[in-house]
Amino acid sequence: MKTLYIVRHAKSSWDHPQLSDKDRPLSKRGERDAPKMGQRLYNRGISPDLILSSPANRAITTCKTIARALGYPLENIEIDDHLYHASEDLLLDIVNNTNDIWLSLMIFGHNPGFTDFANSLTDGDLDNIPTCGVFACTFEVGSWQEVGFGNGSLLFFDYPKKKIY
Repeated sequence: MKTLYIVRHAKSSWDHPQLSDKDRPLSKRGERDAPKMGQRLYNRGISPDLILSSPANRAITTCKTIARALGYPLENIEIDDHLYHASEDLLLDIVNNTNDIWLSLMIFGHNPGFTDFANSLTDGDLDNIPTCGVFACTFEVGSWQEVGFGNGSLLFFDYPKKKIY
């Protein structure tokens, strides 16, 4: 079995219009939400084997914050340029090319690709993965190459404004 965690970056700031899209930092809300979601994932016992992140500042900052909360070594985070605004087809290609030694994979990136990808994997009906939202699914496969559209099962979907009991 393989487990995939799809994490959209936390809310970004538009306070510096001179910055390129890749360089935009997190907003104050994003700076609050990322540790909150990291704690929620930690409380669920999430411990990814491999973490990949888009190179965008808002994605890598979210990634590092959540990785710290999970006890994942920051030096083991891999930056993948292809995750920057990737389409669902490219995201599937990234997942399919993951080494099979890893049972769980966490990726950090962007919409609309992430919501489209999550819906395609599980035949889902999500309108949107909100900022700092986490969509987790499992696959009854032995190899990442066998992951495909429609063969995932939703494990959980969580986001900062979701009420937890």
